[in-house]
Amino acid sequence: MTSATTGDPGARVVETHISTLLFVGDRVFKVRKPVQFPFVDFRRADARRADCQREVELNRRLAPDVYLGVADLTLNGESLDSMVVMRRLPEERRLATLVRTGADTRSALHEVARTLAEFHRTARRSPDISAAASAEAIRAGWKSNFAENAPFVGPVLDPAVDTEVLALVDRWLAGRAPLLRERAASGRICDGHGDLLAEDIFCLDDGPRILDCVEFDDHLRFGDVCADVCFLAMDLERLGDPAAAVRFLEDYQSLAGDRFPVTLVHFSVAERAYVRVKVACLRGEQGQESAFREARQLHELALRHLREGRVRLVLVGGLPGSGKTTLARGIGAARDWKILRSDEVRAELIPREGPRRGYGEGRYAAEATGAVYAEMLRRARVFLGSGESVVLDASWVSQAQRAQAVALAEHTSSDLTQLQCQTDPAEATARIVNRMSRGLDESEATPEVRAEMRRAMDPWPASVLVATCGAPPEATLARALTALG
Repeated sequence: MTSATTGDPGARVVETHISTLLFVGDRVFKVRKPVQFPFVDFRRADARRADCQREVELNRRLAPDVYLGVADLTLNGESLDSMVVMRRLPEERRLATLVRTGADTRSALHEVARTLAEFHRTARRSPDISAAASAEAIRAGWKSNFAENAPFVGPVLDPAVDTEVLALVDRWLAGRAPLLRERAASGRICDGHGDLLAEDIFCLDDGPRILDCVEFDDHLRFGDVCADVCFLAMDLERLGDPAAAVRFLEDYQSLAGDRFPVTLVHFSVAERAYVRVKVACLRGEQGQESAFREARQLHELALRHLREGRVRLVLVGGLPGSGKTTLARGIGAARDWKILRSDEVRAELIPREGPRRGYGEGRYAAEATGAVYAEMLRRARVFLGSGESVVLDASWVSQAQRAQAVALAEHTSSDLTQLQCQTDPAEATARIVNRMSRGLDESEATPEVRAEMRRAMDPWPASVLVATCGAPPEATLARALTALG
């Protein structure tokens, strides 16, 4: 967006890639440029007028008292073009202005979240709208944006960044069809805003006014409510206030009664950033000096969130007393990942009956243990497909069991990390004895069982060794998190 002033100190002209806005007195007049891009064609006057009318109709959903109507731009009684007429809002109440000046935006963003939650609750829904949020439709949208950005890759955008973005998008979508189907089935897909930016939100005393939704292509508004609000979260981060973005998303989820998987948030933020990469490149091509720099920043932002949004499967294994459960719980808490523990799954599937038998017998016979691992992996498959990263806490003695986990990661397009906890045998024995004396844990392992498992354990060359002795658990966790990246 570029701006210029006129002789009137209160008047100014602002340009976007498709419109020119004239701010005069208490009014704003918005005129379409006669441009053509792959996503819009405004070369004909009738197309520009129809789009003006559509803009007024759609934006009255969130700002009914701002969009006053469509007027003719005339010369000597002859109609030259059409323009949207809007009520001018105070610049100092623009959300982007508040963020840039360091104002406290918590209350304002809470009201924006409340307005959007109500807007989405009553927004239009249909099978056609839901279809726009399928894996296939989202992939097609990315493909279109990649094609439109292609001329700028090299001259403006880093080719290595773009290549990695493409790979991460394909990988995330390949395994997340169950999540996307569940979001559609639960009514989370609607006719939303499509372009929530802080520049277009005004925080007034009687509530926010949210302007400038996408009007030229209905399908660009159709999508998950998460994707809609993540546009604003992305923009808040771009403006330098990621904490505000986090608070805004938390407020929205609380008010809407929704929960966004963390990986879905990262993917949606990246998707919105990449859309704005395209817009910034177009503005740069039209002569705005800072736009190409902004495009590169948004390009990096998209990559960062796609990296953060990778769905992860982590095996935390090792012999009894090695500290694997403590480490698994620490990882789950630090990253908000799901934890599945073989001892707990075993207790659900095969209740205890009498004293424990020897290693490989009773509840721990090969067939029973195979059933436990199969159930643990089945539950993990559901979580991974739903965009939830998972930590699997088990001994992982058998290479065959690890191979099943590797296959699961491949099937769900999840990144696999294998951690093997190791400790001094004397320390392991002390931990086991202490655990047995308290009798509060699902594990029934004894020092003798540990010795037998040690003899039975297959080599685990794919694992990262994590020493759990000689340092506090916090330090061990920090090393493990470093290994996870």
